[in-house]
Amino acid sequence: MANIRDKIAKLLALSESPNENEARAALLKARALMAEHKLRPEEIQAHHQDKVVKKTIGLTCTKMTNPWVMHLGHVIAKHYCCAAFRGVRPRMKTVSLGLIGFEEDLEVCERIIRYAHSCVEARCRELRTIGRRCGQSGTEIRKSCNAYGYGFCKGLQQAYTEQNQKHQEWGLVLTTPQPVLDTVNAMGKKTPFAKYDLSGQLRDYAAMGIADGRRFDPGKRLPEQGYREASA
Repeated sequence: MANIRDKIAKLLALSESPNENEARAALLKARALMAEHKLRPEEIQAHHQDKVVKKTIGLTCTKMTNPWVMHLGHVIAKHYCCAAFRGVRPRMKTVSLGLIGFEEDLEVCERIIRYAHSCVEARCRELRTIGRRCGQSGTEIRKSCNAYGYGFCKGLQQAYTEQNQKHQEWGLVLTTPQPVLDTVNAMGKKTPFAKYDLSGQLRDYAAMGIADGRRFDPGKRLPEQGYREASA
């Protein structure tokens, strides 16, 4: 069992690689071994020595602009043994996305979130350009981008659910470790993540996001597309 723990610890260390494909493959292999041998993250020596980290990662939003950022963080964090929270400053409308997790988990989770965020932002830039060409107002463009962002989060959640169903043996190790949950609970009352309404034409933009979220892969960027139909 000691050799297995050492192997998993090395894979977890490799998951810090700046190469996204290598990091993702190492993390998935580590999780599969942990499930096979019924080991939780805190039972691995390298992980056990980690401390729980709580930090904001520099991604911000408001209730009106990019509120999907918080939902994106929540969806991804809970599938990488972490937890997301809203970093709120008194009398400030802007909130910051925060993460709580073991150092190694948090580093991997943050990279995935940042990459997913960049993919959504790239699509939103397309939608803004097309919206302006079609004479949409600033409010219409903002709502369209938010609908796309929320759709992306929903599609990503669907992809994670299907992945978990396919690899049910990962269930044990995909759960957030108890020390992380203890830190979350110590923060007191949780601030709910934003709710959203996707009615009328906004459903079309949400559908675009769902499609992209379902095929999101940290190892490669989504292909370029021209979204004209919903903006016409």
